[in-house]
Amino acid sequence: MNITTAIKQGILHIKVKPNAKKTEVTSIDPDGKIQMTVAAPPEDNKANIEVLKFFTRELKKKMKLIRGATSKEKVLRIVE
Repeated sequence: MNITTAIKQGILHIKVKPNAKKTEVTSIDPDGKIQMTVAAPPEDNKANIEVLKFFTRELKKKMKLIRGATSKEKVLRIVE
């Protein structure tokens, strides 16, 4: 599974399932939406921080949450 195929104009669309055993990408839909689990609770911004750290580490680029701070549906942008 290649995350870079889901990047469209520096944007990633993600659906997050918090409170999982492991933080990982579980699938990438044909339309490019990434399904993932996060090993952090959805409280106190912990899941959002975990998502940003995961994609920063995987893509080796700084990421910014631009939409979905309180939703399971999130949009991230690569910060150049």
